[in-house]
Amino acid sequence: MPLAIILLQQPAANPVMSFLPLVFIVAIFYFLVFMPMQRQKKQQAQMLASLEAGAEVVTTGGIVGTIVSISGDLLVVRVKPDNIKLQVSRSAVSSLVKTEAAGEEKK
Repeated sequence: MPLAIILLQQPAANPVMSFLPLVFIVAIFYFLVFMPMQRQKKQQAQMLASLEAGAEVVTTGGIVGTIVSISGDLLVVRVKPDNIKLQVSRSAVSSLVKTEAAGEEKK
């Protein structure tokens, strides 16, 4: 009977070892999700800060146009084919249009 009791008793688990899988899951989640998001935010902020007149941009609404002038947080964008000028916020710009790619598509 004492042998059965000894076999049924398990040694006390180390509390650090029980949290280790949770720590690994959080670390993996951080490296796969949060780091790329932070990198993308930095690239977007850098792109918005480097906008200048003459750059061709795409807004979050899908409007493609060329920046005519910049005053603070507002941009004046010329939209083809009628050369309509729109005033948009700097934060409404989602990306720059690659000029090389646009030239190759026309050929």
